[in-house]
Amino acid sequence: MLLKRWIDIALSALVLVLSSPILLTVALAVWLDLGRPILFRQHRVGLRFRRFHILKFRTMRVASGSPVTVAGDYRITRVGKFLRLTKLDELPQFWNVLRGDMSLVGPRPEVPDYVELFRERYHTVLTVRPGITDLASIHFRNEEVILSRSVEPLRDYAERILPAKLDLAEEYVRTHTVLGDISILFRTATSIVRGH
Repeated sequence: MLLKRWIDIALSALVLVLSSPILLTVALAVWLDLGRPILFRQHRVGLRFRRFHILKFRTMRVASGSPVTVAGDYRITRVGKFLRLTKLDELPQFWNVLRGDMSLVGPRPEVPDYVELFRERYHTVLTVRPGITDLASIHFRNEEVILSRSVEPLRDYAERILPAKLDLAEEYVRTHTVLGDISILFRTATSIVRGH
């Protein structure tokens, strides 16, 4: 949808300009906390299965561990915990939106291994650009807490949480509108402010 793309470009550019002092402050905080690199880059699968590097501010030490992050993970620093709680670590993804890798609203992009587990379902989901936020981001706001209570976080993510996210993603693909996207953005902002 051309209108959606123009809205993505305009709002992302505006956010990046207005938040530039915050971006610089966060970059400095990450550099002092963890050193370089300041940004975390990871392969994700986007529109029509095209891979891209998603950008985030680093919040974790480089160490071996589970690919799924749970609350209380020893790799997350104090600065990182704050960035994850406030979602400030996600700000660089507005650059992904400007590049065309992502949209402001759309199914959250997954890593290739998980996409392969549900490839048939992703044939539908990846007919739209992945987004910074979506219905699943709101419903699973406390995903790390949920997984921290699990005996087998990786298994629970693959067998319970990801299928539920895909249900919401498929619903979005069927029903999304510009007004619906605005509603999701508002609900996301509200959930961040409320902190739950």
